[in-house]
Amino acid sequence: MAIQITYFVHGTTTDNEKHLATGWAGGELSEKGIQQAKELGPLVAGKHFDVIFCSDLKRAIDSANLNFPNREIIQDSRLRECNYGDFAQQPVDSFEADMTKWVDKPYPNGESYKDVETRIADFLEFLKKNYQQEHIALVAHQAPQLALDVLLKGKTWQQAIAEDWHCAKAWQPGWEYTLE
Repeated sequence: MAIQITYFVHGTTTDNEKHLATGWAGGELSEKGIQQAKELGPLVAGKHFDVIFCSDLKRAIDSANLNFPNREIIQDSRLRECNYGDFAQQPVDSFEADMTKWVDKPYPNGESYKDVETRIADFLEFLKKNYQQEHIALVAHQAPQLALDVLLKGKTWQQAIAEDWHCAKAWQPGWEYTLE
């Protein structure tokens, strides 16, 4: 009765290139991000996805549409990036050095990583009720992926943040998760 989940991160944005935190702002894919999204399709062409979900933020929607052209894509706000509150559109280095500070404590006028975990846990319960034995593709952001690591791989938030692929620049064409 397991559900297979393949997680894809959205393409590089103009904010990423300027080292700004986008958070809940829409964000525009950069030329590099558009190219990344277009190149992902052939990399996963051999995989069958029963359903594709993405965050309702513009950069994830655009990436999903470029990754999976001619497929129905369901937008879901629970897959949004963490709300960085006052840090949105600010330099990432203003908070990224100690992201663990925001695991339990919300960003000023934003949310905590535990809040993201709650959203993702709710989304996973939705999948369990509606998509048993299916292969799901998700296109979203950094914090939802970290929440998947916490919820499905048993990592602590501190481990998930320390081992995040962004730190090692270890992008890959999809991360696999199993939801029992």
